[in-house]
Amino acid sequence: MGAQKVVAIDIGGTKIASALVTLEDAKKPSVEFFDKIPTEAKRGGEVVLANAIRMAERVIELAGGPEGLAGVGVSSGGVIDPRTGDVTYANDMMPGWGGTHLGAELTAATGLPARVLNDVHAHALGEARWGAGAGKQSCLVVAVGTGIGGAFVERGRIMLGAHNEAGHIGHVSCSDAAGIPCQCGATGHMETIACGPGIIERYLELGGEPIDGEGKPVDGAVIDARAAAGDEAARAAEARSGHAIGEVLGSLSNMLDPECIILSGSVAQCGPAWRDAMAAGWSEAVMPPVASTPIVSGDLGGDAPLIGAAENIVKSAYAE
Repeated sequence: MGAQKVVAIDIGGTKIASALVTLEDAKKPSVEFFDKIPTEAKRGGEVVLANAIRMAERVIELAGGPEGLAGVGVSSGGVIDPRTGDVTYANDMMPGWGGTHLGAELTAATGLPARVLNDVHAHALGEARWGAGAGKQSCLVVAVGTGIGGAFVERGRIMLGAHNEAGHIGHVSCSDAAGIPCQCGATGHMETIACGPGIIERYLELGGEPIDGEGKPVDGAVIDARAAAGDEAARAAEARSGHAIGEVLGSLSNMLDPECIILSGSVAQCGPAWRDAMAAGWSEAVMPPVASTPIVSGDLGGDAPLIGAAENIVKSAYAE
């Protein structure tokens, strides 16, 4: 293949990151000129698009111009139609983002071909091809943070589904969430109780101290530290999250039988209260033939979606 340079953009609800990613045969991709700016999502889709274009143009300038660049690889929040590069749906975290012709707009602005992936799919592709899943035939990638997303990658290609919705692991039902409304409109979905905000909400419900040592509202890191120190409300809040995730991972392993499971995101960094409960939920749900499936941490960190977005320019993330 030889070296190919790709402008990579990662558009999330809070930040837009950009970099120049160089892909070269069997070498691990290099990431240069990294920078990030606030997404300004609450200002609407047009502002987010303008910010994304500005970040792409920044990388092109630092690369010495568009000559020799393979294209613009994009990772974006929302439901993406990868065939058109359109954002077909986005929730209230990114008002007005749904309906954006993201790929076409970036091509018009830069003159370079653009391909767009959902952000979790981009993250999964990066980890599957170059991170913790490298060399594996299949992997289930799960990102647990402010929300919960996932993707199933087999032989380097992502399962997409008939409506571009495959991999929405956060919206799988679990026993711990029974009867609890989800922001998607359904009930009983894992994301509501197992994501970072779900842990905070449960901690406060259980009477946890709402203020940290600096007088600020508690966040997940503070709760995790309190759980490690023996705070029962913190331990219980993390345990509910961990158990739910373990139960769902066990159930999906029964169905998909991945060679490995890759966990990433801030919640996946929680301590023993969370991890012990995840192990318990896993053991309760998983069938013996797949019980030995390794659950590992991601290797690429914040570079994963940028590398995945760049990879999608060189070799499509999806079966074609």
